[in-house]
Amino acid sequence: MEEKRELLSSVAKSITASPIQELSHLAQRCNAINLAEGFPDFPAPSHIKDAAISAINSDFNQYRHVQGICDYVAIVMNQMHGLDVNPLTDVAICCGQTEAFAAATFAIIDKGDEVVLFDPCYETYEGCIKMAGGVPVYVPLDPPHWTLDPNKFIKSFSRRTKAVILNSPHNPTGKVFTKDELEIIAGECRTRNCLAITDEVYEHITFNSEKHISLASFPGMRERTIITSSLSKTFSVTGWRVGWAIAPAFIASAIRNIHVKVTDSAPAPFQEAALTALRSPPEYFESLRSVSNLYYAQDYESRRDYIVNLLARIGFKIHFKPQGAFFLFAEIPENCPLSDVEYVRKLIQQAGVVAVPGCGFFHADSSVEKLSQDSYNYQDRYIRFAFCKSDHTLASAAKRLGELLDAAGCLNLK
Repeated sequence: MEEKRELLSSVAKSITASPIQELSHLAQRCNAINLAEGFPDFPAPSHIKDAAISAINSDFNQYRHVQGICDYVAIVMNQMHGLDVNPLTDVAICCGQTEAFAAATFAIIDKGDEVVLFDPCYETYEGCIKMAGGVPVYVPLDPPHWTLDPNKFIKSFSRRTKAVILNSPHNPTGKVFTKDELEIIAGECRTRNCLAITDEVYEHITFNSEKHISLASFPGMRERTIITSSLSKTFSVTGWRVGWAIAPAFIASAIRNIHVKVTDSAPAPFQEAALTALRSPPEYFESLRSVSNLYYAQDYESRRDYIVNLLARIGFKIHFKPQGAFFLFAEIPENCPLSDVEYVRKLIQQAGVVAVPGCGFFHADSSVEKLSQDSYNYQDRYIRFAFCKSDHTLASAAKRLGELLDAAGCLNLK
């Protein structure tokens, strides 16, 4: 096996399966309720499903570029953030935000370039940076509210720094970066003449009057920011793979060229359906947040409150209530000696509920600071729960956890 492994490229060798995958297999064997993966288990909106069916029946089944997506994306960016986006030159349609992010990374990162990220963070970013030959440099956000320390951020820069990666609303913590934090990030990008790549897939999912602000809307940032987003989270269609990158024309052109060489075209019928999705009325987007709006019964805010109350009731420490996205990053009960991975394994085996160990989102070894063991021991104490699930799924998870709590008297799972 080792001899065959030598046939692999150095990039392929550096990208290994996560230990979390073993927990996924265990969860399947135990028929565990899935509060791990960040996709809804309730139906997508009927109006966009009908549009996709209509497109297939109308034989939109070949390679295709639907310029109307670019037109609507440009309109939305102007309405939300006041950005002047040329739909003919500044938007590249890709196979989901993931490909948009990868193509953006490949478009600007050379071997040895350093890229600043905020820790904890979504694991895909590191893989793309390394495949491009770049070097990830992590700035730890300070728990329990995941605040940005300006001094740590400034220390992360060197003469090799090429870009900053920003995901807000944030996976896994649910943090929405504040205007003051964004000002600091924008200011340093301008001072250092750095680019920024943003992941804004949760842009419409914010709570308690929090508002998503795009980094590109700050002075001097439109010309140095690549925005990536998609239909996936906003419209509950994570498998449709329609996303986009918005960038200055010369970067958007490079992203488009990479996209064509790698995948050629996003799925044609789903591009057509995207036109219907992007034309949804304002009430639809409001319904993602607020229970008071009945246009479409997604209402992530009440789901968030449900899982916050549930986990607090069974002993998890909830220091930070998510401000956006649809994840809760909860701390393991204080008197529990288990690590996050051990706890999730027990949760699967004893309660039949699966979540994601937080350690997969942390990168202490690549941090801008050389941290002592004590200073980052919190990194194996967090578990991410996804609340983008149906009322039935959440109630079933609550029932199983409640039964285990009643039987054991606590949820320490020793």
